[in-house]
Order: sequence, then structure tokens, then C-alpha cells
Amino acid sequence: MRRKTGARLALSALLLLATCGGTGIATAATATATTPGSEAPASAGLLGAMERDFGLSPSAARDRLAAERHAVGVERAARKAAGADYAGSWFDAGSDRLTVAVTRPGAAKDVRRTGAAVRLVEHSAARLDAAKARVDRIKAPSGVASWRVDPKANRVVVSVVAGHAADKDVEAFVRRARATAPVRVATVADAPRTFAAGTVGGDPYYTGNVRCSIGFSVHGGFVTAGHCGRAGASVRGWDGSAMGTFQGSSFPGDDYAYVSVGQGWWTVPVVLGWGTIPDRLVRGSTEMPVGTSICRSGSTTHWHCGQVLAKNETVNYSDGTVVHQLTKTSVCAEPGDSGGSFISGDQAQGVTSGGWGNCSGGGETWYQPVNEILARYGLTLHVT
Repeated sequence: MRRKTGARLALSALLLLATCGGTGIATAATATATTPGSEAPASAGLLGAMERDFGLSPSAARDRLAAERHAVGVERAARKAAGADYAGSWFDAGSDRLTVAVTRPGAAKDVRRTGAAVRLVEHSAARLDAAKARVDRIKAPSGVASWRVDPKANRVVVSVVAGHAADKDVEAFVRRARATAPVRVATVADAPRTFAAGTVGGDPYYTGNVRCSIGFSVHGGFVTAGHCGRAGASVRGWDGSAMGTFQGSSFPGDDYAYVSVGQGWWTVPVVLGWGTIPDRLVRGSTEMPVGTSICRSGSTTHWHCGQVLAKNETVNYSDGTVVHQLTKTSVCAEPGDSGGSFISGDQAQGVTSGGWGNCSGGGETWYQPVNEILARYGLTLHVT
């Protein structure tokens, strides 16, 4: 087959690059997560991207990355110390400190010993997760964008599209949600949508007339978004040549898929930097806390960074499809970026699902956590 070189080789058999990490599930099906402190030093390209997207100097960017790596270890210890009183956590970039919410003063004392700041709240994380699961069973109208557990608010936050809060079906959904969960309503600018696109130029993969982006290499293929293709669908590479086949795909409900590759294509543990930063090696999939920085790579808008805003959010896309357990970010994306990599440092985080806005005016994007995909299909992340 025609052979790919340079950046195109990196894209074809790998994944689209981002600069932030993943999720660590202790199972043989997933990659062995490295400790965040073992990451390679930040490249000049990564520091430049953080300067562009966060307004940070190189030294401030290095300090922030170090604080975020430290927060991962603190979060593990604090969650263990809190036990059943754990009510969520978040990283504050202003203070470079992790805050952990707990439901009992006795637990607060134990958590403070881990180095975390503490906030006393009413509802535990387990209680809020159970409440959100009840909201998941309510059919949502198009004016409801998403709902999630917000540890800061200690509530299930229901996001409605601006201008639709007074719609009768939206009001009915909110009433039913409040009857089953402690709910707070927030407003968002627009309804989220998936980021698949028609066939256009770029560095993509194609299925039918849809262009999407590679997520992360696994042994035998790559993972990507489920809305990009159904099981059995053929995949073409960026150059139009036969690449592989969707072996599994789930959408809606979930938004993930596994594509096996052949025809002379192969996988390596790399995420493409698009010239903004050097291509990144993938060393694991340790999950980052809410509030930490994260970056995304896709075949349309290439490399952009932001923050993790929320986890386990249920999203109601504008076409009526609902996807559960997504992670929300402040990173922008556009059509064709679907399936692409979210990465933190050298740790894989997830694959792009959808969002609202664009990379000119800004927006928000959700991703499906990568460890869930690995566990679902029994895959092993390709790492160095």
C-alpha cells in the first residue's frame, strides 16, 4: 500500500494528538498507568500552547503542570481517607490546590492530613451519583443540554439552552428532576452536537461520507467515537486507502468505538502535535481531576487546550441522542474533530464526542473517558 511518512504516518496508525492524560482503571484490559510524576518534561510546544490558551508564561505553565500532577496523588489519598463521606473534588488553578468535599467533620480532619483543602457539604458523591442515575431515566427535550453531578455545588446541575428555560417541556423535565434529586439549573449558550463532518480535506479517517479523527492506538487498532461508524463499517485512511474495520461501536447511550487496522497500517503510542508541539508519546491513562488542564487534537482544528469542567455528565445532543458518563471541558472543537484525542501530559484521557461553539468564538466539548472504552472491548492501550 502507499506508505505514509512524517506527520502523516504518525496520524494514520496512531491517534490524533492532544496534551493531557487519561483514566486509570486497574484491569488487565487497560494500560498500566504510570504515576503522573514520571512524565517527561514539558516540551516547548506544550508550554507554548498553554501560553496561548491559558495566558501563562512558560515558568507558570511548568508550575501548573507540577501542581496538577501532585493533585492526582492527593486526590487518591483523600478519597481513601474520606471513605463513604467523600463528596467529590476539584482542582483550583488559582491556588494550585485540590479541594475535597466531605459530609462529616470527622472525615474532614482525616482528609486535611493528605494536603487537600476541605469543604463540608450535605450530599455524598454516592448519593449524588444515584440521584443523577434517576434523572438519566427521564426523557429530555431538546431544550435540555445536559446534566451532571457538580461537586462544588453539591447538586445535580441541569443545563438548559438559553431561550428555552420557559419551554413547557423543559419546565416539566426540571420539575421531574427536582422531584428525584437535589437539582440546580444552569443556562448554556447553545445545544451540543457531535463533531462528525462530511468528506473534506485534512488528515482524517473516513467511513462512508463521514470524516472523523483517530483517538488512541491500542494493540490491534485504535479507539474513536461511536457516532463515526457502526460495527462492520469499513474505514479508509487519510490517503483514501483501505485501513480497517469497526469491530465494535456504541452510540447513543455511549459514544465509543474500536477499529481494527490492517492493510499495511500499524499502531504506535503517539499522539500527533500538528506542528504546534512535538508529537507526544503515550505512557498511560491516569485520570486527571476536575479543574486541571487538558488538551485535544483533531483533524479539523488540530491542537487546543482548556480545563476539565465536570465528569459523568449526561449530554442531550441537539438531534435528540443522549450520551452518558461524558467528561466536560472548556476546549473548543469543530466538525471532523470527533473521535480525536484528549490527553494530559503523556496520559490518555478520552476521545472527542461533541460540544457546542467553535474554535473562533469558543465553546465546550465533551469526551468519552478512554479507560471505559478499553474495559468495554478488552483492549490494551499502546504505551511506551
